[in-house]
Amino acid sequence: MRSQLVIRPFISFLSPRALPVIKPATFAPLRPLSSSAPKALRSIFGSKLLKAAPTIPFFSAFFSSNAKAEEPSESMSYPDQRSDDQWRTVLNPEQFRILRQKGTEPPGTGEYDKHSPSQGMYNCAACNAPLYKANHKFKSGCGWPAYFDSIPGAVTRHVDSTFGMKRTEIVCSNCGGHLGHVFEGEGYDTPTDERHCVNSISLRFTEDEQNPKAKA
Repeated sequence: MRSQLVIRPFISFLSPRALPVIKPATFAPLRPLSSSAPKALRSIFGSKLLKAAPTIPFFSAFFSSNAKAEEPSESMSYPDQRSDDQWRTVLNPEQFRILRQKGTEPPGTGEYDKHSPSQGMYNCAACNAPLYKANHKFKSGCGWPAYFDSIPGAVTRHVDSTFGMKRTEIVCSNCGGHLGHVFEGEGYDTPTDERHCVNSISLRFTEDEQNPKAKA
């Protein structure tokens, strides 16, 4: 059970374009790892290892993201300053877990994962601030809604050092609600080569693109 908790974050945001096609012939015996190695790693790699492992590129997605991300600070403030108790009155438990406690929905389960509108706006599910336009969305196959850009100033980036790695968290600039993470340099054919990997639960879609207004 402990191993699953360690491994799950690594699986959650893999870039599908980076995953190689694995054939049986690519496996080779490996000497047992040292007893000092973490138990989770020994359970995974104790018997076989991919010959191609040193060249698997998706590990870069965990550590390389936008350099403009800011270190999180307790003093950071956002225009919408509602308390947790106030948020609980307008968000359901799953929305609160993800938006306010930085949770993650299971891949492939979100309402907007395969949502492909020709026009419209994706707003913050908490404060209704506009975040992404429909034409920012693209098919990444990662299991979460993916956007190559956001509305200028709508999304704030922070350094996320959880799980022993450095990633870039993205939050709503109006209320600080957790959206997901952004990755770059994965080779997608988009104008920015960035992938905003966003939880569907953090979003609310509207077909109206005409000056959407954040609501209290």
